[in-house]
Amino acid sequence: MIKQIIFTFNYLFLGTCFLVLLVQCSSKKKGKMPTVATKKTSVKVDAFVVTPKTLEQQLELPGSIAAYEEVELHPDISGRVTAVYFKEGSYVKKGAPLLKIYDADLQAQLKKLYLQLKTAKKTVERNGMLLNIGGVSEQDYDLSVLAVNTIGADIQILKTNIAKTVLYAPFQGKIGITTITRGAYITPQNMIATLKQTQPLKLSFAVPELYGAMLKPGNLVRFTVEGSSKNYTAMVTATENNIDINTRNLQIIAKVNEVDEQLIVGKFAKVRVEFKQNNMALMVPTQCIIPQARFKKVVAIRNGIASFETVTTGFRDSSYIEITSGLQNGDTILTTGLLSTKPGNAVEINSIIHKP
Repeated sequence: MIKQIIFTFNYLFLGTCFLVLLVQCSSKKKGKMPTVATKKTSVKVDAFVVTPKTLEQQLELPGSIAAYEEVELHPDISGRVTAVYFKEGSYVKKGAPLLKIYDADLQAQLKKLYLQLKTAKKTVERNGMLLNIGGVSEQDYDLSVLAVNTIGADIQILKTNIAKTVLYAPFQGKIGITTITRGAYITPQNMIATLKQTQPLKLSFAVPELYGAMLKPGNLVRFTVEGSSKNYTAMVTATENNIDINTRNLQIIAKVNEVDEQLIVGKFAKVRVEFKQNNMALMVPTQCIIPQARFKKVVAIRNGIASFETVTTGFRDSSYIEITSGLQNGDTILTTGLLSTKPGNAVEINSIIHKP
């Protein structure tokens, strides 16, 4: 019985091996089975045809009203205040006296020096006559002349110190609030008040670096302030010599010649900057732009194939952005399917979006 089972097993094993060899031989004769080719499908997208249009570039920027000139007033010397000539919040003229410091001691010293000078001049006259007859040496005469010159120099120094006891307005403007009163002892570290030139005024604002070169001295800008519906005009007088590395903005100063009670130093202003009209601007939807680390790209359709093009952008509004380089009039670009489309993909246009 056991022998019969062993024989049957061997017979089955040999039969299986024969079938395997038969299949292998058959495969070698027929060759490798061909694989089924997969059909490459195209991507269906919406597109936009680039055409030129008229672009009126306008920026709205925050700004502030500033004094054309501003200074903190400090005394030149220490002393007791004997008079305050200005009224807080009033306008003063250039060169007007604002404050007086006690100078009676300096005036007494000046009188003393004048008496010494008078005596020294008489000595020079006498020595001059004696020198002619040999009564004094030339050295003695020179020393008497030196004494006159020395006293004269001391008088000039004293006069300068006396002039410092009066504080004058360096320019015409409006003076601020002060805490200094008559009888107070002050030093050069004490601030008397602030003086601001309010006619004319200054408009200070900043523009993005892209537009920095477009604004030059002499250009006009318009602005409005809170509490007034009036449109004011200012003329650009200066631009900063560098772009702020933190904000990437360029600081601009414009002169405001208009006089209005609403134009108060420090007040917020809404600045409107209008640039030259461009009749051949290429504007595309903002969703077409693919931002990258260093460049910006769009997906253009070239003969039905997707092509990623590097572009340079310019002015933008809420929906469209200007292309300054990288595209031409008549180019077709993708507005949808940007993430699923790869370079070289076949593209099937589903619909064309037209700019209103």
